Amino acid sequence: MASNQETDESAQSPEKRVVYKDPDDGRQRFLLELEFVQCLANPTYIHYLAQNRYFEDEAFIGYLKYLQYWQRPEYIKFIMYPHCLFFLELLQNPTFRNAMAHPANKEVAHRQQFYFWKNYRNNRLKHILPRPLPEPPTSAPPALPPASVAAPPPAPSPVTAAALSPMQYAIPPGSGLAKSDPRNASVDRRKRNRKEG
Repeated sequence: MASNQETDESAQSPEKRVVYKDPDDGRQRFLLELEFVQCLANPTYIHYLAQNRYFEDEAFIGYLKYLQYWQRPEYIKFIMYPHCLFFLELLQNPTFRNAMAHPANKEVAHRQQFYFWKNYRNNRLKHILPRPLPEPPTSAPPALPPASVAAPPPAPSPVTAAALSPMQYAIPPGSGLAKSDPRNASVDRRKRNRKEG
């Protein structure tokens, strides 16, 4: 009877229960999970997990489901390799997990990832740069008022002007800035030393 009273008292008073307290407030766990999630951006690592039968373990599949919290905005800001979230989503599918055990599928995933990185800037600029607005159809051209003095042609508007790539903003063409090429500087220095000697 005394043992029943002790269990009832311990169930009623939360102060008597032993609660695990993380010594570093979860920083170590956060860093370990962040590192593991970011490793999923590498198709070779996913292939390694599939070859070693990690995807056959139900606890590991549950862990992959648990890691989906990294897609929330408060955690996603820590991700440096966003492909890991794409692969984490794909790993929820058992067909993809089984397919990644084959080396050919690993190579396809790796190749597609490479092509995405290679063309990312161009693909992104297509959607970012402003496009000219379509001209409304007109039935007759508008009449120009007579001008006694010839006016300079109007400057092209930023909407219709050809958009510059970000690299073209660095130094305008024909600028007076000298290019610094270390190879040319050393050649010039050698020529000067020969002439002086």
